[in-house]
Amino acid sequence: MKNYQTSDYAVNKNAEGIVYRFADQTVEVTLADYLRENTDKTAADFAELKALSDEDYYETDRRNYRQTWKDMSFETLDEDEMFVFAVPSAEDEIFGQREQAEAYANKQSIASLALDKLTEVQRRRYLLYHVKGMTVREVADAENAHFTSVSESIKAAENRIKKFLSKKG
Repeated sequence: MKNYQTSDYAVNKNAEGIVYRFADQTVEVTLADYLRENTDKTAADFAELKALSDEDYYETDRRNYRQTWKDMSFETLDEDEMFVFAVPSAEDEIFGQREQAEAYANKQSIASLALDKLTEVQRRRYLLYHVKGMTVREVADAENAHFTSVSESIKAAENRIKKFLSKKG
């Protein structure tokens, strides 16, 4: 393997294998090494890992560049402009994504519980109106129902959901 004096991305990109750089050594995992250790894998699996590795090193290199190679003095920026130069750490991104996923799952659970408080007719009309984006008139026409009864049904559903959510909040 060549002894590159450049970024980890360049080292990995220019190597035939996947390169891991440590403080005291650099290790390259070749296709032969990979297949020897993973008998159930193929060269295509290795190529996929190599591409992922290249992409990961590239993203890290771009983050590092944005973090360290700015030509602008921070003293010339006001507080509103500073956020442009802030790069979250990998840990912050991972934990942020996990928190977002948990919050989304929690919201889905609450939404499901709220919809369970509605009658079948209210639920159907509420979803047609709010999720499908149909007008009250379109819902009434689709169900062969009177406009006023559909409108009242949707309003009742909204009120039940608000009441449920106010108890949850």
